[in-house]
Amino acid sequence: MEKALVIGGVSGIGWTVALLLAKSGKNVTIVDKKSPGSDLPNNIEYQYVDLLTTDFKWLDNYKDMTYLFYSAGFGRVAPFDSLLPKEIENLFAVNTLGVFKVLNYYIDRLKSSAPFYCGVMVSIAGRIASPLFSIYSASKAALYRGIEAINTELEMSQSYNRVLEVSPGSIKGTSFSGAMTDISLTESLGMSIISAMEAHVTLLIPDYETVFQDVIRRYNSDSRQFAIDSYNYKIQGNRLNLRPQLTIGYLSGTFDLFHIGHLNLLKRAREHCDYLVVGVHRDASHKGKKTVIPFEERKSIVEGVRYVDKVIESEKEDCDIYIKGIVRYHKLFVGSDYKGSERFKRYEEYFADKDVEIIYFPYTQGRSSTQLREELAMQ
Repeated sequence: MEKALVIGGVSGIGWTVALLLAKSGKNVTIVDKKSPGSDLPNNIEYQYVDLLTTDFKWLDNYKDMTYLFYSAGFGRVAPFDSLLPKEIENLFAVNTLGVFKVLNYYIDRLKSSAPFYCGVMVSIAGRIASPLFSIYSASKAALYRGIEAINTELEMSQSYNRVLEVSPGSIKGTSFSGAMTDISLTESLGMSIISAMEAHVTLLIPDYETVFQDVIRRYNSDSRQFAIDSYNYKIQGNRLNLRPQLTIGYLSGTFDLFHIGHLNLLKRAREHCDYLVVGVHRDASHKGKKTVIPFEERKSIVEGVRYVDKVIESEKEDCDIYIKGIVRYHKLFVGSDYKGSERFKRYEEYFADKDVEIIYFPYTQGRSSTQLREELAMQ
């Protein structure tokens, strides 16, 4: 029985293609960071893969695939200056680098005489100017040019296999914009994708003759005016999404006499988020203590920890960081000794309707700054 690998296949077009391939009798493996749930057809299996953290050795488990479809990707309509550096890095890692790593892994299959059916979800945004969608558009433009070049190399190597570039605009029935996947709306496109892969077609632009032929013509005619019109269209349609596509975490501390307990705390926090912001207290007066290490040096030490993405000066209250808009975090990390306190009961009440989770880390035995001070005082 033929085998298929669908990367990013728990929703949208990826899920649709996976279901259709399974329906046609293929054994399908879906790899994704999210789970599709337990109610799967007998010939579909799910494998957890985080495309941001893996070294892609997991592909060794799927060497004998006949079908490969890469549909993982994300983006948001937003001004360039609202994008976090980590968000840009993550977007290219999934949308672009992941694709080329996978294609490179299967290049011998693509160059072989045996049929290998391969497709990649790109975007019409990779072929036209798309302001307020700059990094997403750039990540897809790289795919467009890269796949074009790879297909030429395959042709010159006498292989009949090709990489199908699927470049749609907005697709009804997908979860790309936050809606639920509706198979009744995506099935037709899914069938077209599979047919094009099996025919070794190199490009599929849905609704090309009815919509995108004219779109591309207008772009080629006057790219500057097209970009201005595109910008205004997004603004007038209230399409901006100013919330980063990252799980942002925040914690604060004095971090005086930095020790292994501090390092473990930061590592643990980073495991619960994509982007960790750390607030460093200017002094320890809130604890009735004095710091040994100056503020700027403590801040620099924390900045040098690889689990930390950004360091700021803390506010008196952790919630003030959120309220003042300094960091709109999704997770707030704090020691379990604060759980149940009047202060954090107020925090929990305030954040109840703001999509913010407070995570209480249990206190662990080990080194502490207080203990180090006591030992130094005895020297």
